Amino acid sequence: MTVHFHPTVPPEACPALVLNADFRPLSYYPLSLWSWQDAIKAVFLDRVNIVSNYDKTVRSPSFEMRLPSVVSLKNYVKPSRHPAFTRFNVFLRDRFSCQYCGSRHDLTFDHVIPRSKGGTTTWENVVAACSTCNLRKSDRLPSEARMWPATTPYQPTVSDLHQNGRQFPPNYLHDSWMDYLYWDSVLEP
Repeated sequence: MTVHFHPTVPPEACPALVLNADFRPLSYYPLSLWSWQDAIKAVFLDRVNIVSNYDKTVRSPSFEMRLPSVVSLKNYVKPSRHPAFTRFNVFLRDRFSCQYCGSRHDLTFDHVIPRSKGGTTTWENVVAACSTCNLRKSDRLPSEARMWPATTPYQPTVSDLHQNGRQFPPNYLHDSWMDYLYWDSVLEP
């Protein structure tokens, strides 16, 4: 299928926000977005409803369609209760700040109880740390280094990460997404 585009707005600049069947984003951070191609494919496969469109139209010789800006799944996807244990999710749980000094720069992660002393690589033993603090703490226990994490490491829920992710919005938010991103936020009087 040949598709023609208006030259001023490339379709790559038109991702679709993906909502679950309950109209909540599948994830906040990273924000659940599909490329325009995946959104159109899902429409044709009858897996989503179009909630909102861009002004951008795509065309083929026999078809014309406005690009979806917001789609909702037709079938509810039950979110997992516990997120994957990844470096990114550790940073998100710890709000992208060193748990020893609060710095937001040059982050890595630290084993609170070093592996050489029996520590494990788990949610309950890993924290975000800047390189400086990580080198300073080195291979020592918190009591030996006199360095304790600001918060006790824990296994977050998906809800915890979503809540933290709202503090770090993506660089680009289309106007049509706003009603769906923060609708469960507390309103100011």
